Formats: sequence, structure tokens, C-alpha cells
Amino acid sequence: ISEFLLLALADTQQLQLLHFWLLLGIYLAALLGNGLISTAVACNHRLHTPMYFFLLNLALLDLGCISTTLPKAMANALWHTRAISYTGCAAQVFFFFFLYSAEYSLLTIMSYDHYVAICKPLHYGT
Repeated sequence: ISEFLLLALADTQQLQLLHFWLLLGIYLAALLGNGLISTAVACNHRLHTPMYFFLLNLALLDLGCISTTLPKAMANALWHTRAISYTGCAAQVFFFFFLYSAEYSLLTIMSYDHYVAICKPLHYGT
């Protein structure tokens, strides 16, 4: 198997262009939001606390997650292609699962951090 055929989101060209613009808007909003979070945490020294460190890492992981699949979906919608190579599909699946598992692990660590800060405030070092 050298390539896979993806299911089309729409059959007509107008709906494919609508999907492209919708995906582009979602992608740009995610880039802008996560970029602003990353810039704010990196530039402001008062935000160099454990909570904001986790938030920065979560924003960067989210950038990686959304950059794994959305550009290929936008290219497929814009250029009316449906094929993806086997190695490209394997790379997307690997990065998708790796980044989302890292994101869920980070969310678990963040929830434990908040638990310690609320339930055991004397043991929590800020």
C-alpha cells in the first residue's frame, strides 16, 4: 500500500471551499490564541510560576496537535485531492497520538498541582 484515499468532506466545489475557509479560520484562531498565551507567559516575569509554566506547555502542545492534521485537511479541501501517502498517514497518526497523550498527561499533572494547592496549602511551595 503506497497511499490511502480519504473520504471527501463535500462533493461540490463550493462546499469544499467553505470547508477550507472554515478550517483556515479555526487554524488561525488557534495559532493566535496559543501564540498570545505563549508570548504573554514568556515575556512577563510575574507569570513564571508553576501554573503558567503548565499553561505555556499546554499551549505549545495544542499548537502541535492542531498543526498535525489541519494543514493536510485544508490542502485536500483547496486542491480537491483525497490521497495521502502511507508514510504521511503514519506520521500524522504518530504525532497526533503522541501530542494528545502528552496533553492529557499535562492536564493530569495540572489537576494534581491544583489539588495540592487547594487541599494541602502548607505543603505547596510557590
